Amino acid sequence: MTEHILIERRGAVQIIRMNRPDKKNALTRAMYAAFSAALRAADADPEIRVNVVFGVPGAFSAGNDLADFMAVAMGGDGGGEVWDFLLALAESEKPLVSGVDGIAVGIGTTLNLHCDLTFATPRTVFKTPFVDLGLVPEAGSSLLAPAVLGRQQAFALLGLGEGFSAERARDAGMIYAVVEEDRLEAETLTAAEAIAAKPPQALKISRDLMRAPRDELIARIKQEGEHFRERLKSDEAKAAFVAFMSRKK
Repeated sequence: MTEHILIERRGAVQIIRMNRPDKKNALTRAMYAAFSAALRAADADPEIRVNVVFGVPGAFSAGNDLADFMAVAMGGDGGGEVWDFLLALAESEKPLVSGVDGIAVGIGTTLNLHCDLTFATPRTVFKTPFVDLGLVPEAGSSLLAPAVLGRQQAFALLGLGEGFSAERARDAGMIYAVVEEDRLEAETLTAAEAIAAKPPQALKISRDLMRAPRDELIARIKQEGEHFRERLKSDEAKAAFVAFMSRKK
């Protein structure tokens, strides 16, 4: 589907690697579609016990590809691949572990709110500039972040758009551990293998009990999505995108 999402199996662990280093893993529609397919395939395969998500050194993900955003903002369609991915993430039946290094912007931050364990490196910064782009939170983050961080820390992340260092994210309960860059993948995979060795049905029930109510989460993702699509075509968003692209040039 795309060379920018690499899938690997290590025993009962499926590794999903975002691999678009020249764009700091900015996610395209094709990448979202491939990511969704991998999550759905894991749900359908009893031999897969855990999904692990990695980026590339220095860049977990820079968020959505802004060219896709601009196309929608200027009158294109709404990008169904994104919403399919968000639902696949919320509905995923298998534990999800992430290893985050460096840039983690937008969806590069919010997908970790769905993870059961997230490891990050000291140079990692989590940031969600949705409001600065004239947009609103996505991926159910307006529900998950206040539940995890408390309302004021969630507002700092999602409203003010403050960058959270790995240490701040760990202290706030947003991620599990901070490890050095050269140990990130090894530590993440060790944890994934430990999860994969657990009795699967007992783990599934336990995980379901600890997660946000699925219906409520999916309803919030859809509610955010309606606002997000509207905001993409707003004057605020168009002005923010044009200003951003001008700065890049």
